[in-house]
Amino acid sequence: MLLELAVSDLGVIDSVTLQLPAGLIALTGETGAGKTLLVDAIDLLMGGRAQPGLVRPGAAEATVDGRFDLDGEEIVLTRVVPADGRSRAYINGRPATVSALADVGARLVDLHGQHAHQSLLGVDAQRGALDQFGRIDLEELLDCRQTLNELLEALEELGGDERSRARELDVLRYQVRELDDAAIDGPDEDHRLLVTSETLANAVEHQEAADASLTLLGDDSGAREQIASAMARLEGRHPFVNESSRLRDILAEMDDLVDAIRAIADGIEQDPEALAQLQSRRHLLQQLCRKYGDDLAEVMAEHAALRQRLDELEGHDERAAALDGQLVEARKKLSVAQDRVRTEREKAAPALAAAIASHLPELAMEKADVGVEVDGDDGSQVVFLLSANPGSPLQPLSRVASGGELARAMLALRSVLSEAPPILVFDEVDAGIGGQAGLAVGRSLAALGDRHQVLVVTHLPQVAAFADAHLLVEKRQGDDDTVSEIRLLDPKERQTELARMLSGQPDSKTARKHARELLAEAAALKAE
Repeated sequence: MLLELAVSDLGVIDSVTLQLPAGLIALTGETGAGKTLLVDAIDLLMGGRAQPGLVRPGAAEATVDGRFDLDGEEIVLTRVVPADGRSRAYINGRPATVSALADVGARLVDLHGQHAHQSLLGVDAQRGALDQFGRIDLEELLDCRQTLNELLEALEELGGDERSRARELDVLRYQVRELDDAAIDGPDEDHRLLVTSETLANAVEHQEAADASLTLLGDDSGAREQIASAMARLEGRHPFVNESSRLRDILAEMDDLVDAIRAIADGIEQDPEALAQLQSRRHLLQQLCRKYGDDLAEVMAEHAALRQRLDELEGHDERAAALDGQLVEARKKLSVAQDRVRTEREKAAPALAAAIASHLPELAMEKADVGVEVDGDDGSQVVFLLSANPGSPLQPLSRVASGGELARAMLALRSVLSEAPPILVFDEVDAGIGGQAGLAVGRSLAALGDRHQVLVVTHLPQVAAFADAHLLVEKRQGDDDTVSEIRLLDPKERQTELARMLSGQPDSKTARKHARELLAEAAALKAE
């Protein structure tokens, strides 16, 4: 529901903030007071057209903020309309496109009347309404479509025409052969080759370094003899028993170290031929990385992908034949599912039309006729038709000229359907009616108010009497400007406003009495 609406510098509205309750909300006021501006404000939050003329004279921009509750989650939508330039949109304080605002708004609000944001005017929504009313099971149809699309995609992935496949096969065979011949020995092969080639390239230096270190460690005057002499001096002396033991361990470690250095040095040989082979291998791996990936791991992954694609293309004919067979079966199943859904939609269409039409007489459309047209292989082309007057042909709802007739047709449709956006706005719904028809419209709106938050702009006291809350728009004229104010009426103020709507004389005792009677009658009808 719409929890709060703040509007500033929009038309004759200077600044107003409204906290809105649930149920049916009536919006009334003198002609020209600015009632429709509140609908315009909501329309802007739904992504409606932003016209600079909406900005209050003298103001730089108009701003509308709406705080909504959708399934326990609060959403704040904002629209800013400058006097010059493009409008701006925000969702929860973050900049957004107007189309994004409209997408969110479509889940929240449906406007009925002279405004464009009427979800039930679209083919998709009308098809959905018919499916909802007729309880049409679409699962089989959707599954068949998905299966068919997957098969078509699989065929496309096999390759295009024969020449294209031949060209791709030539390239793939060369690439796979090149990678097969390379026989990469793991993702770390290049690192291992680098270490080995560095050893071979510096064999002489490595051997010289080993010889020098062995001399320093093992000669008669080398480090080992010096440590051995130090240990002999301390051997058997109680204060140095621990240190003597540690020196003995050092000697043993040095012996192992000397053996290790000598063994490594013995294994290093100068081998220019082996070094050249290693460098050639490293060069090959570098070339593969430039062609197939940033490192050997990526090259190996690409190798596997190329091999798989090659296998697919080489088995193209067999695979294509299998897919073609599956396509034939998938199309048969889809055709059966389409026929079933179309039949069910065609069966539900007149029942839905009759259900909608049954509500029209009480909405002052006694002579109106309703139709639901179904076309297409699966009956997906659904169009709601309306003839408002005898002799007039049925035509799509979107072409109905009268805003009041369209709004009442939508009210009848909403009375039949159980699903709708949580907020419904009706403008001009009471155009051209009065008396008992007004009571019927009010009763229908009140019934919708049990399931939705409904805002209705009305001139009829019979409609306003059914409201759970009543907003009054009043125009205040100052010395140099005119300002409209909007406020929520208390019960006493509500009687005064209904008296004004009934007789034009809000202080008339007779009119007030009639207002109380009207409120009591509406309450009784709502309780039935």
